[in-house]
Amino acid sequence: MDDRSFSPRTASEPLSLDEEYAMQKSWTEDGDKCTFIILQRSLLEEGKEEIEAMIGDVNLFFNNHDDPHEAEAEIMIAEASARGKGYGRQALLLMLQYGVDNQNVKKYTVKIGEGNEASIKLFTSIGFEEVSRSSVFKEITFEMPWEKLVEDARHYIDTYNSSIESYKREDE
Repeated sequence: MDDRSFSPRTASEPLSLDEEYAMQKSWTEDGDKCTFIILQRSLLEEGKEEIEAMIGDVNLFFNNHDDPHEAEAEIMIAEASARGKGYGRQALLLMLQYGVDNQNVKKYTVKIGEGNEASIKLFTSIGFEEVSRSSVFKEITFEMPWEKLVEDARHYIDTYNSSIESYKREDE
């Protein structure tokens, strides 16, 4: 997942696989973060290893110490061939619902670079609304209270749960 043109959109630097593993390990030990790695299921079903099926990650950051019920959401589909196929939307909606159901999140924020049209479109399409712009950081802040989560989230969760059950039955 080394796409140098992608770094400006994520405000991050490319990491080696070892660096990615170290970062993920540190995040598992940090109570202010929740991260899930996104795997492309069709690649797993083709017999690929998890590493080969990895296409991105979705995160919640609990960095507002004045409001422990607020989380900053972040999604990255790093694998160029997996972009624009709905994987990011599905993973994001699952993570937002997970935050509400398991982390007691009441409000979500997201900060997106001004030029990242794909992310702006994704977040606004599920109910996030612009609340501020920073000309210094060239980013837009969006917010969404948990009550505004769209029906898509429940649909994706129900679909996901039924696919997991059918997947488990196939393995038995």
